[in-house]
Amino acid sequence: MAVHATGGEQNPPKDRPRSAAAALEPGINPLQRLIQQRLREQGWSYGKVAQRGGLPRSTVYTLATTRNLARPPRPATIDALAKGLDVPVSAVRAAAAESTGLHYYDEVAIEQERPGDPERELLIASIDELSPEDRRHVAALVESLRRRASADPEDG
Repeated sequence: MAVHATGGEQNPPKDRPRSAAAALEPGINPLQRLIQQRLREQGWSYGKVAQRGGLPRSTVYTLATTRNLARPPRPATIDALAKGLDVPVSAVRAAAAESTGLHYYDEVAIEQERPGDPERELLIASIDELSPEDRRHVAALVESLRRRASADPEDG
């Protein structure tokens, strides 16, 4: 049975869509909002997200239902939750930080509110996951592409 998180309600009233249920709860924190949004979008349960990310179901449930987090989840939990939700790690990191009163400024979190170019989001989100050597290679490639793009338009 799939349980969808909608704050304190197990099942929102039939005449009110689930997205409205989340929007009407001003006390919901950004991490809860992110988890609940992905549960609704994908039709997943807490257990499914837990299985996908390699987390205990109770951890996913606790993060999805706890309004006032005392501290951000451990980095390994954030990584696993991102995998389970199929979102960039930086989006979960930003939501978790903001849920504890910290502000993690990351363009990917802003892009989650206004969906944009998926390739751009992938590049930004995955840069932290690369080794320093791989980041240097990516930086060199990007610089090469930028130089090529800024060359005389008649040449390209």
